[in-house]
Amino acid sequence: MRIDAHTHIFPASFAQRRTAADERLLRDDTFRETYQNPKARMATAKELVATLDEADFDAAVVAGIGWTDLDLAREANDYALESAQKFPGRVLPFCSVNPAWGDAALREVERCADAGALGVGELHPDTQDFLLSDPKFMRPLGELLRERGLVLLTHTSEPVGHLYRGKGRATPEQVMGLVRLVPGLQVICAHWGGGLPFYALMPEVAADLQQSVYFDSAASPYLYQPDVFSTVVKLVGADKVLFASDFPLLKPSRAMKDLEASGMGAGMRKKLLGENAARLLKLPRTARRAGK
Repeated sequence: MRIDAHTHIFPASFAQRRTAADERLLRDDTFRETYQNPKARMATAKELVATLDEADFDAAVVAGIGWTDLDLAREANDYALESAQKFPGRVLPFCSVNPAWGDAALREVERCADAGALGVGELHPDTQDFLLSDPKFMRPLGELLRERGLVLLTHTSEPVGHLYRGKGRATPEQVMGLVRLVPGLQVICAHWGGGLPFYALMPEVAADLQQSVYFDSAASPYLYQPDVFSTVVKLVGADKVLFASDFPLLKPSRAMKDLEASGMGAGMRKKLLGENAARLLKLPRTARRAGK
């Protein structure tokens, strides 16, 4: 089973509302920063599934963008959940909340979990205005996710290197604060954890990461050389890495080129390409695309 562990979809109306400069949509801090530019790619569930077929992938995790407007978050969450019903086994829904909403965030998580959400995210701490290590916001959310068996996906970025849209305070230090704040919480660190795997050479960091921390390769070609795949596997283990594209920013077929160029063996690639995500999300072993 081949799974793209980090993609984004939107209702078709969102692209239309962007073109019309819908005030409420553009008032959302995360949407404005990431998608206000008409050139920023947006995709529907139908377009995602067609792209998966082209790349010979079975399924994709669809994540939110870290909404700051609760009503928009609910609308996007409902679309992800409805898409999972329309494309069973192909669309794997996460729901989007802002931890800074407090009890409202917890209620939205409960609502979405009851409707089939497998996780929460992608969090965007900078635009959502919180810190991953802040116990006021993250402990209640993290404990709820741990109790419900849900996975948390968070945006991360490096404290060094070139600047890009989305680079901010969700650094390895903040991720470690979250991991220690809610032990046992299943956390996926997007974009290679902002370089956190490289600190696994420190024994105390390696011990914390072995608990329940995973790393996805979303947007990897924009950040690292292809060797990052084999390097991170060597540092944290092949079971801790999830192949991801960050579609529609990148197609999975493009992201695959870096994995193939990494020189990793077929057995390890199989883990990254789906086995790890299927195990983490507790997917049925028999789940496959129709006709496969």
